[in-house]
Amino acid sequence: MMRIGYSVEGSTDRALLKGLQIRWCKGAQLVEGRFRGSSGRSRRREIPKTCIELIYKGADIIIFLRDANDESWRDALRNERERCRPEHQHLTVFGACDRNVECWICADAEWIAAKTGKPASDFHIADPKRVFEHAMGISSFDRKEEEIADLVQDAPLRNWLSNRSFEDFYDQLCQKSKELGCSIENLRARPQNA
Repeated sequence: MMRIGYSVEGSTDRALLKGLQIRWCKGAQLVEGRFRGSSGRSRRREIPKTCIELIYKGADIIIFLRDANDESWRDALRNERERCRPEHQHLTVFGACDRNVECWICADAEWIAAKTGKPASDFHIADPKRVFEHAMGISSFDRKEEEIADLVQDAPLRNWLSNRSFEDFYDQLCQKSKELGCSIENLRARPQNA
């Protein structure tokens, strides 16, 4: 059984990975690593420690996912990769969401609007995080992880490729899936009914 180690910043990130895992690799097991710190200094120490922890737990691949927030997602991604030791780089995939993971989930505003019952115009904004949380009923007591994972399982991911940071993350996952001898959905293939 494949073991997918991961380290994320929040519950929505974890739910997104769970949805992708169910969609693409049902038989795999997700193994959580340490929670991501907020300062650059703590992340500098965390990435190598998390790799060691997840390797010890038998991870075949390690995914680090973070929000870029106000930083360029490319800079955030480069900074994360630079913190990974060379001996762990072959196991890792780094994702830096342009702004936040909600921007990926809401990349297809019409689809998410139909799923949540909210107007699509509510999601046609640069940062839909608050709109998404409100539409999903997310609170500090109920993070709605199962519901978000279910959304991701059925999401039109091909449309998410319009977000360059998701496209980069997807391309890395495709490459790792080939290296591991498994395959994930080809989002670049032309749809059957097109």
